[in-house]
Amino acid sequence: MQDDSKGSFAVIRHNIRTYESGGVVSVVKGRSNAEAALMQFERGQSSDDRHIGWRYFLEKTDMKAGMDPTEATSLRQTRLEVRESEAQQTPDQSAFPSRNN
Repeated sequence: MQDDSKGSFAVIRHNIRTYESGGVVSVVKGRSNAEAALMQFERGQSSDDRHIGWRYFLEKTDMKAGMDPTEATSLRQTRLEVRESEAQQTPDQSAFPSRNN
């Protein structure tokens, strides 16, 4: 089991209505610090911003705590694209169950 107090977490801004990503807003070391940062972002959020669907969530990451949010967003997006591309190239065997006739 990995110790969440030593791992890094990205605080991600995301619109739950449009599915638009606002990107990484912070990379923080330790779950408790990340949860505190997330709450700070939520407290600083205007009611209008929240009403139109913007929320924050945590994502465990190997990025370095304190990393520039723009760089972290770019790195995260690149990784997501690579993972999606690999998933499209690898057939999902569970989607095509074998027939034992």
